[in-house]
Amino acid sequence: MKKQYVIPIFVPHLGCPNDCVFCNQKSISGEQRMITKEDVEKTIDFYLDSIKEKEAQKEVAFFGGSFTGIEVEKQEEFLQIAYNYIKQGKINSIRISTRPDYIDKVTLKRLKKYKVETIELGVQSANDYILKQSNRGHSFEDVKKASKLIRRYRFKLGHQMMVGLPESTRIDEINTAKELIKLKPKMVRIYPVLVVKNTKLEKQYNEGKYTPLSVVQAVEICKELVPMFNKKKIEVIRIGLQNTDEITDPNEEKSEVVAGPYHPAFRQLVESGLWYDSILAQIKQLNVKVKKVEVTINPQDANNVIGHKKENVEKLKELYNVEMIVKQSDKIKPRKLELNVLEKYPEFLEDYK
Repeated sequence: MKKQYVIPIFVPHLGCPNDCVFCNQKSISGEQRMITKEDVEKTIDFYLDSIKEKEAQKEVAFFGGSFTGIEVEKQEEFLQIAYNYIKQGKINSIRISTRPDYIDKVTLKRLKKYKVETIELGVQSANDYILKQSNRGHSFEDVKKASKLIRRYRFKLGHQMMVGLPESTRIDEINTAKELIKLKPKMVRIYPVLVVKNTKLEKQYNEGKYTPLSVVQAVEICKELVPMFNKKKIEVIRIGLQNTDEITDPNEEKSEVVAGPYHPAFRQLVESGLWYDSILAQIKQLNVKVKKVEVTINPQDANNVIGHKKENVEKLKELYNVEMIVKQSDKIKPRKLELNVLEKYPEFLEDYK
């Protein structure tokens, strides 16, 4: 399988008509000024120079803001630059992210002309009340219309959802996942809400009107959402915001994060937690008191099975007095495991034979 690279181009707040309560695009993207076509070319060239695999799949992705809300001339200027690299055989595809209320037939025909392949929609929630509380400026009906239109025009559809929005509950977030699944996206991103400086949410937080999720709470709800998408073969391409100089530990001086479930390895916490639950469930199904167990997995799953800083290994030992040995084998398919009991505790009666 060919390695895939994404070349990110951030267009902070360009085309976005709303100030969502949680959003400060300049902080989230790390981009402090509006970009030019020269910036786009320099960014693409910089990334291409660092990619050594000639056969790798390379995609230019316009993130941030609402790409299809930018004035048409600017859209076409950026797209034309990326399209030139496609014609030269230097990149393979283009991806954009935008708002659901900024999608129509004319827009999609324009994107087709420049060989855009993937369109990601910022959905955030399927609950109109929560969308209103977050000042999104669109309804979930807009999401449904845009998603169906994107699929009809044969683009790859992506969705972005958030957990921990003001007044959102676990049930709301599970319902959002269910509603997105009905719209058949190819991929989804899940973002726990962080309180970022210079946002309306920061003001609400400082006034005691908003309480962010803890890391544990955010991990637990994401652990419920990820299997829902996996079951329908919808790829979860990101869990948590990308770590940057600005999006980092709130205790660091340069951090733009005030509060919320920040963790540098948030996705690993979620995936490790799912592995831990699965392994523990299998151990509990056995009719023996397990002392030492061997878990064989595909090498690509090793880090998540062991857990962040060996958390899974240590938790099993501390809570259940079970020693876990992790073995790797290419014969095991990814996301699968084999569990063998190496040693068990003696039954109570055996002690007195």
